[in-house]
Amino acid sequence: MNLLRDVSLDALMAFAEFAEDGNFTRAAGRLHLSQPALHTRISKLGEAVGRPLYVRRGRGIEITPVGRQVQRFARELAASAAVFQSELQGQDVEPTVVLAAGEGATLYLLGQGIRAHLAHRRHSLQLLTADGAVAVEAVRSGRAQLGVACLETVPKDLTVLPLTRVGQVLAMPRRHPLSARRKVKLTDLQSAELIVPPEGRPHRVMLSRLLQSAGVDFSVAVEATGWEVMLHLVRLGMGLAVVNACCRLPAGVVSRPMPELPSLQYHLFHRNGGVTGAAATLRQNLLAQADAWRDSR
Repeated sequence: MNLLRDVSLDALMAFAEFAEDGNFTRAAGRLHLSQPALHTRISKLGEAVGRPLYVRRGRGIEITPVGRQVQRFARELAASAAVFQSELQGQDVEPTVVLAAGEGATLYLLGQGIRAHLAHRRHSLQLLTADGAVAVEAVRSGRAQLGVACLETVPKDLTVLPLTRVGQVLAMPRRHPLSARRKVKLTDLQSAELIVPPEGRPHRVMLSRLLQSAGVDFSVAVEATGWEVMLHLVRLGMGLAVVNACCRLPAGVVSRPMPELPSLQYHLFHRNGGVTGAAATLRQNLLAQADAWRDSR
């Protein structure tokens, strides 16, 4: 394959968009193309590369490792082209770095590092809200240069650095009887009404498993997604919630540590081979300010 001769830029950009979610209908809509036109571009690209870019799994589509390489190459090519065009037009080029992280990490853990990164306005920053596996995939595909998440396993194709470790606490209204304790045990939650994430979410699975092992029966008061929403419901008196110790508590809500619950290790990760420019600066600032959240509590 002669890359410059056989691969069109339009096909590369079309595939990069399609590979975001593996859905032809949505990708065609975002690109303002018909589905047949998108199929044609991606098919020709696959023929030129000579390797499958995606495979069908039942009703779904899975992007192959080669497809992820092509997606990453397309993203990097588009970024380089944008910088080159700006330079030709005599514009000041402000490098942009994309950081993929969950809403909770962005709200409570990364603020000081991001503030330090933007202190002199030398770099622009794009935040991509993505939890766990989605953040990993965003970094793998080149959609983001850096990611932050709690990783159960360390991906071999990424460089993973420990960022900070966060304990878990029980959040409750200030006048709740358990607020008189210095710390809370699992058995203290017997018959408690808890605000928890939906079924299947990692936090819900972990909490249910540990309470069951301790022989604790509890009831679900509300299912909610996101620490902010859960803490708001605690403030309204709708139940208690186990949240990360880094969370900022609303007025009228207090927290007590739960030593029996495991602490959570957050990681900073990027593709193997290192990062440069704005991404390297952001990585340095995030690592330097990794534990700043402790001082803000």
